[in-house]
Amino acid sequence: MIASFTVELDLPDELARLWLPKAVHSRLQSLLDRQDNGHRLTDPEREEAEELVTLTELLTLLRLRAERGRHPPA
Repeated sequence: MIASFTVELDLPDELARLWLPKAVHSRLQSLLDRQDNGHRLTDPEREEAEELVTLTELLTLLRLRAERGRHPPA
């Protein structure tokens, strides 16, 4: 049997303003650009890039949820 559940969280309005710091974004972009240009990343660099992408996705999700909470569907 598959069970599902819903978790409701109160997200502060400040979450809508969460972004990666510029230096962190630049580092991620640098790693991704190197990879796109055919340079093989070292294992630590690849792990760092993967973790930064995960963090970016989490921040995006939190911002979207915060925005949705301020403007509930009609």
